[in-house]
Formats: sequence, structure tokens, C-alpha cells
Amino acid sequence: MVPDGYYYGLASVAVALLLGWLTGPALAAIPLLLGLFFLWFFRDPERQIPADAGAVVSPADGKVTELTTLVLNGESCPRVSIFLNVFDVHVNRSPIAGVITDVIYKRGKFGNAMGAISAEENEQNVVTVRGAEGTVVFKQIAGLLARRIVFSRKVGDNVARGERVGLIKFGSRVDVIFPARAQLKVKVGDHVSGGSSVLAIVPAVQGT
Repeated sequence: MVPDGYYYGLASVAVALLLGWLTGPALAAIPLLLGLFFLWFFRDPERQIPADAGAVVSPADGKVTELTTLVLNGESCPRVSIFLNVFDVHVNRSPIAGVITDVIYKRGKFGNAMGAISAEENEQNVVTVRGAEGTVVFKQIAGLLARRIVFSRKVGDNVARGERVGLIKFGSRVDVIFPARAQLKVKVGDHVSGGSSVLAIVPAVQGT
């Protein structure tokens, strides 16, 4: 479990006990149920990380809502957008093994994370990882309820494929931008699991 689960959960249970002592069990039920929800929400299950060559795994649990392309460094690169609802695991993982070369936190709005405009206007953390597959960028994007983005690594850190790197609290969105040669393995409507679902395969460059 993510430590935040204990903070939120135990605080709510403490409030429930206090209300139960002061007023009786009726009012105590609400914070008690809220505490149990927090303990469940901040779960952090183990995942089987794929070992396939060139695999780019999902950095988050959620539903694939968009497959688009955008221009990055002069190339048309595929992008996969994943929406996390309040019932999904919210721990984020590195999509590839490599070195973190850039981390940019952008302040912004807290609009509906399912909207296409959220990828540009919402508060977000943009992480670039360079590995054997090339350069992969993923964005932790805040939503209507998500007001806290957590990222536990820094520029220069080495990360493993599927390694835990952060958290977005409550409903949110994650975008993944792949090298131009990536072959997507998901479609809109698919539900993916962080660290274990392969979003794309990036073929090795000939001669390397």
C-alpha cells in the first residue's frame, strides 16, 4: 500500500472513533467508511513486468481513451491516452528501462481529464526517459478530483521497466508518447494495467 493510504485512512478512522465516543455509532459510520475507502484506494499490487524486447508498458491502470499522433522533435509520434477513474490503482510506473533525462512540472487547470484539451491545459508532470527503445515521454495529468501529482525520481536517475515512480491522487490521466517507429498494441476502450500491459513494441534500429 502507498503510505498515503495509512495517513488518510487512519486519520478517518480516528475521526470515526472520536465521533463514536462523543455521539454514538451513527455519525461514526461515515468517516469509518471513508477511511476504509482510502485504505483500498491507495493499494499498490505487485505486477508481472513483461520482458519482451522493445516493450513499452503502461505507466498506469485505466482505460485507453485516445490514440493520436503529435510532432515531437520533427517526427510524427504516436500517443496513447489513459484515463484513470477513482476505482483504478493510481500508482504510476516507468514505461521503459532507462535514464530520466527531463522532468517538467507545469501548473495549469483541473478540468475533466477525459477531455482532449486536458493534455495541454491541465496541471501536469512531463517525464522523459531514454532507453534502448529510444525516448519515451509520459505525462501525469491532473483531473477534476486529482489535485496532487507525486513523482519520486529526478533527472539522471536510472529506472527499470515497470518500476514505481509516482502517484496521481484520485481521478486523472496519463499520456504516453512513443518513438515514431513504435507499433501500438492497444486500441481505444482497452483497460490496461500499470507495469504489466504492453502499450507498444519499439523495433530495434537495424545495425544496432
